[in-house]
Amino acid sequence: MKTVDIDRRSFIAKLGGAAAVLTMAPELLAEELEDEMIRELDNSFQQETPQQQETEDPPKPTHRRGTGRVFTNMKELPPLPDKPTFIDFFNARFAPGRHVLQSANHAVETGQPERTIFACLVHDVVQGLVRSDHGYWGAQLFAPYVDERVSWGIRYHQALRFFPDDEVGYEYPEMYNRIFGKDYEVEDYIKKDYDMVRNHKWYMESRLITVNDQYGFVPGYEPSIEPFIDIIGRQFKQPKEGLGYDNSPSAHMWRTLQNPDRPL
Repeated sequence: MKTVDIDRRSFIAKLGGAAAVLTMAPELLAEELEDEMIRELDNSFQQETPQQQETEDPPKPTHRRGTGRVFTNMKELPPLPDKPTFIDFFNARFAPGRHVLQSANHAVETGQPERTIFACLVHDVVQGLVRSDHGYWGAQLFAPYVDERVSWGIRYHQALRFFPDDEVGYEYPEMYNRIFGKDYEVEDYIKKDYDMVRNHKWYMESRLITVNDQYGFVPGYEPSIEPFIDIIGRQFKQPKEGLGYDNSPSAHMWRTLQNPDRPL
């Protein structure tokens, strides 16, 4: 399986150099790497000249590393309707979403349950809002609108990605070893969550997200949201008031995604 390739030296330089990397928590390093892979995947659809690739220096950070993409991309955001749906948000705030679309498409191709397909489709979209601890934030974002097993799976896929499972063909990501070294250790809360999840009856809800996640970094492959419309309709409980206006526990998160320029 061909996936996007990350240049180790360039990536570490973007993080501030080897000395800066040594001070960063392992979980943050993993978040940075996944974000870089998603950016590289999206950039694979944009043409750059060899001269651009050779001469452009890595940009210096202008924001906190865990900041969501709606706060770091200063391009004008498409407006949302008065009663926005999940599909409205996907197209206007989460697009292009190639990584999650590819992950969900792999779940379809391998005949996985519809609930798993939907979980793969949404497991990383919260990174538009916040990147740090994205599994936990993502679970909170979707919990009022989905089967409890879906939000549970989203929450704990963040921990499971660091731990292999030979029975389902999930290996420890070699990219972590190549970029960070063999002595890479996750934080205690990640280990504790893994120990709990490994013995939980819903273990596979999270594990299958990590399995399909591996197939979400294929350059040159751009699936569409259209084949998932019916699945979204069955798996997502769309509020009649519109996302952000239904007084759910996560309504404020959807409003923030709708208007990240709101000062208060």
